[in-house]
Amino acid sequence: MSDQERLLIKSSKSGDIQSFEELISIYEKKAYNIALRIMGNEEDAKDMTQEAFVRIFKSIANFKEQSAFSTWMYRIVTNVCLDEMRKRKNEKLISIDSGFETEDGEIKLELKSNSETPEEAYHRKENKQVIVGAINELNDEYKSVIVLRDVQGFSYEEIASILSCSIGTVKSRINRGRNLLKDKLKSRLELSKAYNV
Repeated sequence: MSDQERLLIKSSKSGDIQSFEELISIYEKKAYNIALRIMGNEEDAKDMTQEAFVRIFKSIANFKEQSAFSTWMYRIVTNVCLDEMRKRKNEKLISIDSGFETEDGEIKLELKSNSETPEEAYHRKENKQVIVGAINELNDEYKSVIVLRDVQGFSYEEIASILSCSIGTVKSRINRGRNLLKDKLKSRLELSKAYNV
């Protein structure tokens, strides 16, 4: 944690809104992208990010500075999104078509293609939709770890801190989530082949 960040946190704890806005601006893009991957659309991601920022401002006085501010903040963003998903309990899509911002710039998730034919492009798009659909069928605890690890690229340690659980639990959920995802994809593939015959 930099000295500037420590000063911004201290000022924010005493109610300085300008310092809080400056502090939040450092992590705003990453927070939004986490919300976007969990919620699946821009409007909900914006709403959840704003709700998380309000919650962070209200509770920043309770931030003990034992972990990085970013980890504490991403935990709140993730929890706000998961709370909302539990309330809704209806399917939402995770869009992997658009890129997401990191400290090093925008990253796009793409399937490698060398001058593909229209048929190949159609199958690639269809495969991406199948993967997104399968991720959305996972329950919240598996969906959140798959999004944080495989889409956002967080380490096991960061995910454990964000979700307030042990590294062993994170690894177990990722393993279980990936196996469930593999089973869902396998059954969809078999169903697709049955209809194409």
